[in-house]
Amino acid sequence: MNFDPTSLSNFMLILAAWGGAFVAALWLGLIIWTYRDIRSRAKDPLARILAVLVVGVLFLPGIVIYLILRPPQTLEEEYQYMLEEEALLQSIEERPVCPGCARHVNEKWLVCPNCHTKLKKVCSHCGKLMKLPWSLCPFCGIPEKGKHREELTVDEAVQALELEEEEEEEEE
Repeated sequence: MNFDPTSLSNFMLILAAWGGAFVAALWLGLIIWTYRDIRSRAKDPLARILAVLVVGVLFLPGIVIYLILRPPQTLEEEYQYMLEEEALLQSIEERPVCPGCARHVNEKWLVCPNCHTKLKKVCSHCGKLMKLPWSLCPFCGIPEKGKHREELTVDEAVQALELEEEEEEEEE
């Protein structure tokens, strides 16, 4: 069995070519992966260019540096997180809802602008807004005219009559 040094040289040359092609493909693949990854994580064009350059110039140490410095979340994950936060904040805040159409309404509205459902009423004495079922104004303590109050003491009834008489005198 004869050993030919040229065949060993050819084998080493082919092995080096395959190794070089593998390293070049790996290098190109890491550059493309870095570009796609940074594109999904940052909007800043300078950050994108620098990330690709670090990986392109430094190769394997560059990919390690990029993995250390890259933003932890993608833009989509950040957007989803912000949506979750907003939903939690909205659920914490008690926003009034129209009983007719279930749309959000303002606290100060008397009527729903969408379905025209009456939302609140005005106190006849002080003019502040009251909820519809209330028969007594929480701001001035005067019962609504024409509403019956149960368990009314004599003193409260006399006070309410005096206030009504004063209102009538002021109107005249």
